[in-house]
Amino acid sequence: MMPMTEADIPFETRHVYIAGAWRAAAGGLTLTLTNPSDGTPLAEVARGGAADIDDAVAAARAALAGEWGRMDATTRGRILTTMGRLVLDRVEMLARVESLDLGKPLAQARADAVALARYLEFYGGAADKVHGETIPYQAGYTVLTLREPHGVTGHIIPWNYPMQIIGRSVTAALAMGNAVVLKPAEEACLTALAFARIAEEAGLPAGALNVVPGLGEEAGAALSGHRGIDHISFTGSTATGARVQTAAAANAVPVTLELGGKSPQIVFADADLDAALPFLVNAGIQNAGQTCSAASRILVERPVYDAVLARMAARYRALKVGPAMANLDMGPLVSGRQREIVEGFLAVAAADGLDIAAEGTIVPDAPAGGHYVKPTLIAGVDPDHRLAQEEIFGPVQVVIPFDGEAEAIEIANGTDFGLVAGVWTADGGRQLRMARALRTGQVFVNNYGAGGGVELPFGGVKRSGHGREKGLEALLSFSTVKTVAIRHG
Repeated sequence: MMPMTEADIPFETRHVYIAGAWRAAAGGLTLTLTNPSDGTPLAEVARGGAADIDDAVAAARAALAGEWGRMDATTRGRILTTMGRLVLDRVEMLARVESLDLGKPLAQARADAVALARYLEFYGGAADKVHGETIPYQAGYTVLTLREPHGVTGHIIPWNYPMQIIGRSVTAALAMGNAVVLKPAEEACLTALAFARIAEEAGLPAGALNVVPGLGEEAGAALSGHRGIDHISFTGSTATGARVQTAAAANAVPVTLELGGKSPQIVFADADLDAALPFLVNAGIQNAGQTCSAASRILVERPVYDAVLARMAARYRALKVGPAMANLDMGPLVSGRQREIVEGFLAVAAADGLDIAAEGTIVPDAPAGGHYVKPTLIAGVDPDHRLAQEEIFGPVQVVIPFDGEAEAIEIANGTDFGLVAGVWTADGGRQLRMARALRTGQVFVNNYGAGGGVELPFGGVKRSGHGREKGLEALLSFSTVKTVAIRHG
């Protein structure tokens, strides 16, 4: 397969999108994107900075004072719904660009594009269904609440699921009537630029959406600390999330943080192992394990530990890794830096003598410049070991035995994170006990992920962050409550 180049991307990539116009970054600088599958240059993108963020915030403010701010919720919803139809018309283009940019197998990128369309449909339909309340109060008063947009919302998104995170964050903010400044990750930002072109085609008023690619320490830092921002949504690492929250706190700006995870799937002896097995493996290696909600810890009750480990190991040995366009089980990691991080954890495993139960295979014709690692299954890991405590963000799963519910809960809750958990058991009482006892933002019983449901509120506790995206909860997060008390006698 010939290397892809900038000429193969069907839109201009060197520009920022501000106030409904495409232009070069204020500093005239660009960044070079590389194709993770072979390490070759892929495209040049604008390297926006503080001046571009200033312009984008000003454009968003103007949009709120103009057509976008005056637009009724039904019309907003129709624009988002139109955007959803346009995304569906362009699924193959978006999937191909995402695969090239991120290294994600084509089928997974296609699913992300379809999910973006679904978010637009969902929030387009929900835009005019967010209501206030009336509150019984003293005689002579009528008290009511209004749900209003924050104003200008800043969105700093990561590279692992650009389309999905735009869907659950940006489209919810737009549905509530906010004006948006989006800073996509410098590693993979092409579909964010494509999204802006779709918004433009659908008739989204100028300034309602502004997209400024750039470095985190430049454009991202300028956005998170900007005095013209009314709300920040950040998805990424725990360390960077802390810096974003600190910068926003200086301006008393609320922040939604969706951070890291070390999510467990807990398999009890009465579980349906045939049903569980695909979820146990796929939730660890999807997107090369570069998923905040990846099931990186598999907790197995001791009576079935050997059987589960054997079946997972067999699946691992069959996994094939190669270029994104080959559409195998797994593609490359996004960058050489991310590969080094994952390889560092695997070196720790080797140095500590951990039991490597099974590995996948990198196909022989995988380009030498690609950022490939073998998916790795590690058995019998102590719950306190680094590999069972720290987010690896790669295709590495550890398997941990336990005895009984109490120990399962202790191990599952025994990390700094609390994003997602899965529970596999036929016992209805245990299902409810575990769901209540696990300190996570989502618990899936006899499944994992529920197909990614757009309708399902998503977010974490502890160092996995706070606030919720997805579902109707996201609309509430991107709004503020105004209380109106009318004294009429």
